[in-house]
Amino acid sequence: MGMFDVADKADTLRVAVAQATVKVSSETIRLIKAGKSPKGDIVESARVAATMGAKKTSDLIPYCHPIPLDYVHVDVTLKEASVEIQAELKTVWKTGVEMEALTAVSIAALTVYDMLKPIDKTLSIESVCLLQKVGGIKGVQEKYGRPLKAAVLVVSDSASRGEREDKSGRLAVDVLEKYGFIVDNYGVVADDASRIEAELRRFCDDLKLDLVLTCGGTGLGPCDVTVEATLRVVDRETSGISEVLRAYGQRRTPTAMLSRGVSGVRGHSVIVNLPGSPKAVSEGLAALFPGILHIYGMLEGHGH
Repeated sequence: MGMFDVADKADTLRVAVAQATVKVSSETIRLIKAGKSPKGDIVESARVAATMGAKKTSDLIPYCHPIPLDYVHVDVTLKEASVEIQAELKTVWKTGVEMEALTAVSIAALTVYDMLKPIDKTLSIESVCLLQKVGGIKGVQEKYGRPLKAAVLVVSDSASRGEREDKSGRLAVDVLEKYGFIVDNYGVVADDASRIEAELRRFCDDLKLDLVLTCGGTGLGPCDVTVEATLRVVDRETSGISEVLRAYGQRRTPTAMLSRGVSGVRGHSVIVNLPGSPKAVSEGLAALFPGILHIYGMLEGHGH
């Protein structure tokens, strides 16, 4: 019980819009417009209060993560018998910003209530609601008219490392299935460049799989040859994918920069090299999904 662990989640653009409505009398609206509110400017005070409330959300709500706010915009509208407050917030982070948006409009509504209570005994906060939430996995998840198919190839140089890397492979299968892939092909192969190459060609050319993940053989050891085998197979490298995997891992593990893993496309098949350790595979998959799913629409000519 407590705060969720979001350490392995990728940063994405998150947007939330919330609204609060404070019911007031029509006479109070007239006084506000005439500048006769006893505690000053209602509109500007509500805007400032909403911004401050958004920044203090994690201090007020126990299990909210403290997150960086990149944008806070507050609109205060005077209706016939109500004050309507809307707040739009943006962040580039691991979790959503909806609680910050809801807190912003709630604090603004309480501020309006406090400022108007000397002149209006009918005050009530009628509603606080979330109007929009965008971002995260659901914000970039792709849908296709057919199921995507994948394979996981574990590259192991010895029996002692094989058990560890097999765990990595099974982890990869679980994540692929979570994202809707059908994983009918799972194999373990020795650190032999020709055998790795043959398996990759079979997955791409014969089985025409959408995604092939390799686990292991990406380091600088004398037996690490997965990268060389992959480069002989791909038609085009997808350097951005490999760069993101290393950058994501480096923020968590200082040795991630030593991975030589590459990625690329052969036909309509995507090949991605992951390191061999379960931790590195977990981090790599967190960085890979869901953004990589957009590649299939691009390969089919649907644009960028």
